[in-house]
Amino acid sequence: MAEAPLLVFDFDGVLVDGMAEYWWSARRAALALRPELHLPEHAPAAFSQLRPLIHKGWEMVLAALELSRPDLNLPAYLADYDHQLQTALRRWQLEPQTLQQTLEQQRAEAIQAAPAAWLSLHRPYPGILERLQALEAEGSPWRVLTTKGGAFARQLLEAYGLTPEAVDGHEQGSKPEVLDQLSRQQERPLWFVEDRRPTLEAVRATPSLQAVRCFLVSWGYLAPGDLEQLPAGITALHPEQFAAPLARWP
Repeated sequence: MAEAPLLVFDFDGVLVDGMAEYWWSARRAALALRPELHLPEHAPAAFSQLRPLIHKGWEMVLAALELSRPDLNLPAYLADYDHQLQTALRRWQLEPQTLQQTLEQQRAEAIQAAPAAWLSLHRPYPGILERLQALEAEGSPWRVLTTKGGAFARQLLEAYGLTPEAVDGHEQGSKPEVLDQLSRQQERPLWFVEDRRPTLEAVRATPSLQAVRCFLVSWGYLAPGDLEQLPAGITALHPEQFAAPLARWP
């Protein structure tokens, strides 16, 4: 490999399985906004089905609110998520900013009150921590690009003893925007590792990012069929490939 790439990793669904925390925080935020609702303590199956479609934190709070409705039409959500999302915002008379702020407030309070309990809601995927530590030992640069708040991702990484080059949260803009800035700032090849196919497709649709190598991991929050018939420029990445030297990545 002539020049080591800069590896850019998504966080939830690539490095860490945060499904338990997602529901825990979404439920708390939903109840903070609508205390009269009844929501189960453990994530319902429908939430797991919606998770691959959720792009930003505020959407999972809205999903929790929607799951309180006995007449929720889950197939309609799965068939046309974006339309249902906008309908739900009008139904609950809430703005994305309000949902996001409530979510981050609930997370911040939980971390301050019981940091170990909050951390325990996350589970690094098998072999991930060891591979990232190996990258650091090899001098291969890597960073994190997440739609989670950057501060929360940094706290988790610090708890695992990991020190990426940087952590970019939703505050820095969309993933294509951040990758575009990175591509202009340095000369290393960019490799982007993500578990959300629509995000990778958005990157591939950005003219200035055609040189970015995009990998869709097989172990994240995938929707059925996500790994099938991948478009040009997006490559599936399986655990055994992730564990291999970078020169052997597909």
